[in-house]
Amino acid sequence: ESEMSELPAGWTLRESRSNPGKFYYFNAATGESQWEVPTEPAAGGEEQVQCSHLLVKHAGSRRPASWKQDPITRSKEEARALLEGFRQRIEKGEVTFADLAKVESDCSSARNGGDLGRFPRGAMQKPFEDAA
Repeated sequence: ESEMSELPAGWTLRESRSNPGKFYYFNAATGESQWEVPTEPAAGGEEQVQCSHLLVKHAGSRRPASWKQDPITRSKEEARALLEGFRQRIEKGEVTFADLAKVESDCSSARNGGDLGRFPRGAMQKPFEDAA
């Protein structure tokens, strides 16, 4: 454990699943691993974030269609009201974000509970990137 705190930034020590008792070093930025103790901070290019979302489109959306409905005809106000109701249900503990996203999101990420995975700066629309 003391060895782990001495690792260069971006590296973690993990135990092999296929070879229990044997440990390897994982670069979280790139997803790569190695057996040798790293001596330099993890290189991985750009900073990335991972987030989830529950998208509710409206008739004025850039592409007012989804896997659930084509075309989408609700107003922006109706979309906001739906989102507010979803937020309240999540906050009350009635449903998890991921479970709600699976059935209510207009994004194809719905199948992953709204998880968009990891992405670098510039990959998403600016307002979403700023929030992420």
